[in-house]
Amino acid sequence: MASGHSQLAEAALWLLLATLALSIGRSAAASASAPRVPAVIVFGDSTVDTGNNNQIGTTLRSDFPPYGRDMPGGARATGRFGNGRLPPDFISEALGLPPLVPAYLDPAYGIADFARGVCFASAGTGVDNATAGVLSVIPLWKEVEYYKEYQVRLRAYAGAARARAIVRGALHVVSIGTNDFLENYYMLGTGRFLQYTVAEFSDFIVDGARWFLSEIHRLGARRVTFAGLSPIGCLPLERTTSLLRGRGGCIEEYNRVAREYNAKLEAMVRGLRAKLPTLRLAYIPVYDAMLDFMTNPGKFGLENVEEGCCATGMFEMGFMCNDQAPLTCDDADKFLFWDAFHPTQKINRIMANNTLNDCYQQGVL
Repeated sequence: MASGHSQLAEAALWLLLATLALSIGRSAAASASAPRVPAVIVFGDSTVDTGNNNQIGTTLRSDFPPYGRDMPGGARATGRFGNGRLPPDFISEALGLPPLVPAYLDPAYGIADFARGVCFASAGTGVDNATAGVLSVIPLWKEVEYYKEYQVRLRAYAGAARARAIVRGALHVVSIGTNDFLENYYMLGTGRFLQYTVAEFSDFIVDGARWFLSEIHRLGARRVTFAGLSPIGCLPLERTTSLLRGRGGCIEEYNRVAREYNAKLEAMVRGLRAKLPTLRLAYIPVYDAMLDFMTNPGKFGLENVEEGCCATGMFEMGFMCNDQAPLTCDDADKFLFWDAFHPTQKINRIMANNTLNDCYQQGVL
């Protein structure tokens, strides 16, 4: 009889342990699938614009093939400047959120979608308001106004406390600055070239970036990444410009300007972190990563780092990169650039991983 009781007790113990293990397993699985942050919020230019320019009166658009030809689930020209997804999309997915960050102006999405991710970026824009005027796109100050409007909508949707928690917990991704130099300063007729030396203009842009970061912090942003410039003199379009000038290769003057600007930007970021202790702000060294692609292409399975995949790859972007353009490559994964200005989806994935690593290393996540 005692033996029977012992067997029953043992069976009960094993049942209890099995139930406890199952409960712990379910809890761990739920924890693993829970988003790392409540939302991803995006500001900037074409490197992160997921489709806002589709909805405004500008010629700088990419809502037609072959843009988007390698999107997951089938070719879709969403307005992203590339053959597929952009860095914010990969960042969102890696953090347990949807694999595509919707554009704020896209009527297909609503506040329920934006509560988990939203993009205010506009291709062709810059920190300088004059940059947005070149191609009639959304200036950075207007992106901030949309951010304010978004928060009003978010409070109405989720309640004041939850809306505040979403904004404070969200990862804010910012990529901007290239157009300020290539589209604005160095483009004849904009006026900035005559108004400032390039060093003064760099200071002007850094000051603008400081204002922007301070403003979104005032509005609730607490986790922010801000990308530096890439080797802008090595973009295919600039290589073509150099070739037309009888030189060929990268425009080293532009690369030097990018390095000097990045040093100032990084110093500003350090200063702002000291001034605003509640702001977790990461500087993203894009220059180093892009230079690594260019100098060590074999390490990344790249075969062409000088031209874009689309058409001739030397100057085509936007409407010049279209479905009728001949010579477009078959495998974009072998290319650093999709068109004459923008990286391929493969590179965007790597840059997203780099950004997340920088976030962890710099205490943003």
